[in-house]
Amino acid sequence: MKSPLNLRKRPARLTLAGSALGLGLVGAIVPAATASAAKSGTPASAPSAKPTIVLVHGAWADGSSWNGVITGLQHDGYTVDAPPNPLNGAASDSAYLASYLKTITGPIVLVGHSYGGFVITNAATGNTNVKALVYVDAYMPAQGETLNGLTTQFPGSRVSPDALNFAPEPGGAIEAYIKQADFRDILANDLPARQADELAATQRPINAAALDEPSGTPAWATIPSWDVIGTADHALPEAAQAFMAQRAGSTVTKVDASHLSMISHPALVRNVIEQAAHHTS
Repeated sequence: MKSPLNLRKRPARLTLAGSALGLGLVGAIVPAATASAAKSGTPASAPSAKPTIVLVHGAWADGSSWNGVITGLQHDGYTVDAPPNPLNGAASDSAYLASYLKTITGPIVLVGHSYGGFVITNAATGNTNVKALVYVDAYMPAQGETLNGLTTQFPGSRVSPDALNFAPEPGGAIEAYIKQADFRDILANDLPARQADELAATQRPINAAALDEPSGTPAWATIPSWDVIGTADHALPEAAQAFMAQRAGSTVTKVDASHLSMISHPALVRNVIEQAAHHTS
């Protein structure tokens, strides 16, 4: 199936999983520059402020899915926000996030997992403070594409109507849950069974209508992007993720992980986010 928009930038760049970022150089350079300026009488430039990292969770999850990543980022001196994703649909969820982003001053690195990638793709469009996008096992839609369309474009996804429970709400909306018996196989196949069972029991549903809601103008067409691709992902096939990353010209890091690589490999995901953050300085 061809994408409705043939938006192409540079080819995707592949990095080695777990590569480190030499942020310590910043601390060494600033004092030297200050001393030199003091001798010459020229005011020293202020060190660049670190960007705020905004983490957006996906469907069947909440902000706690980022806990391991948040701990590392905060340890490294970053301000981190993990606002709730309402999971009501691309248009309303993106509008909510776009409004939230306007409350943040200074540069932003915007990170989305799974359906959260769909949301950040729309919410960041037109926001000049968003300097980098990071996708983690995530959807990177072009205009007009849907979650269901991207999920089924390549074989391998184990998300199907048979794996979902649907619960009608009084207002007419229908919420979709992953059946607990299928949760680990679909989303958490590299996590211990006990941990996967806890995640299954506490999952937040997504509005079923969101699965077929089309995306708008993609922010990745104008904002640099990074992508973590789990090669053992049973929800969003590796081929689908690679296709989207190639189209967006993302810097790609592959890892032998499930759909929840930010839980099973938090240090690697943090490193990729910090690579993107370093790009903003």
